[in-house]
Amino acid sequence: MILEDAVAAISNSLKQDKRVQSIFLKGSIGRSDQDEYSDIDMYCLVNEEDVEEFNQCRIQHLESYNKLLFYDDIFIVAPQILAVYENLVHVDLFTVTESTYIEKDFLKVLYDPYNKLDKLKQNQNLKLSKAEFQDAVDDIAWFLFQYKKSSGRGNDIWSVNMLHQVMTHLSRVLLHKYNPNRALLGMKTIESSLPTETVKFIKRVYENITPQKHKQAVNLICEILSNETVWIFTEVADPGKINPLWERMITSFHSI
Repeated sequence: MILEDAVAAISNSLKQDKRVQSIFLKGSIGRSDQDEYSDIDMYCLVNEEDVEEFNQCRIQHLESYNKLLFYDDIFIVAPQILAVYENLVHVDLFTVTESTYIEKDFLKVLYDPYNKLDKLKQNQNLKLSKAEFQDAVDDIAWFLFQYKKSSGRGNDIWSVNMLHQVMTHLSRVLLHKYNPNRALLGMKTIESSLPTETVKFIKRVYENITPQKHKQAVNLICEILSNETVWIFTEVADPGKINPLWERMITSFHSI
């Protein structure tokens, strides 16, 4: 109920702003799989010429719900206020235009009097594109290469970080196979979206991604990669690009 109260208060304030063309939610609430720990990803669609002026009023709209404990004005996919309230509700308020909105993930419409979101709703999905899948495969091999160098020089802490990077991209690759409709969510959804045995194996990997045991972890990772290599290289758009480095890394770590 607390999230719904925040959404209602903030959106009601935004609806009074004539610069706001549409209001919608993305993230877990947009997908209707939120829980009490979810944040609120709220988007305001405005005209290009109104962006700067509207952005100056965002804190006022956010405070229509409650007093802010913390906020930051940042830019990731769009101008964004990251806001945390005294009751620890977390809201990310994004400002987008029709030309800057990235058409990924599902959205829940709160306000759209001009039907501007109709065309955006047609492209709702969490699947990896061919380019995104290629990037994920490339990054697995690349960060294994970086791990090989850091572990070789005995930098255990950086080695752990490199294996975390490998797993971030591997999570997307595995989701692309087993649950492609949630692949873009990556690591945050593997526990609920991958087969039980796969999840158990990944937990074994993470139990070993420590400064003391990362060499055991990389062997387990390479076991996953060996089992999936044939499938991966039938799916990847340009297998010749990364296959030599991929094979070299798997072969070298199997000897550890």
